[in-house]
Amino acid sequence: MLKKVAAVSLLVFAQGVWADIAVVVHPSNGASLDQNAIKKLYLGKSKSFPDGNSATAVNQDGTPAFDEFNDKVVGKSSSQLNAYWSKLVFTGKGTPPDKLANDQAVIDFVAANPGAIGYVSAASASDKVKVVATF
Repeated sequence: MLKKVAAVSLLVFAQGVWADIAVVVHPSNGASLDQNAIKKLYLGKSKSFPDGNSATAVNQDGTPAFDEFNDKVVGKSSSQLNAYWSKLVFTGKGTPPDKLANDQAVIDFVAANPGAIGYVSAASASDKVKVVATF
């Protein structure tokens, strides 16, 4: 019995580790985004989409999608990202993206704000938002 519980737990954990992340924008947003453009938005190095429209990036707060996005897209661990933003905030050179609670909160925010960009687990993406990249 203990082996079965351990096997199921391992499968659930492994599935979460390999989950795809979908980067989402408002359905009216026509911008084309690659990984580098997305990374710049999330590191505060850019404040607009490639087409020139203003962008508002939102993060998730402590979710598996947060860790997966940071690893696959931004290329930093959570602690590296926290240190990065702490330095920028302390020097007055930047403000990190607002944090939302979960996939649904990101979808709701992006659907209501034409300049927003966020990320969710790919399985959570809905027709309320437009998926522009999957990692």
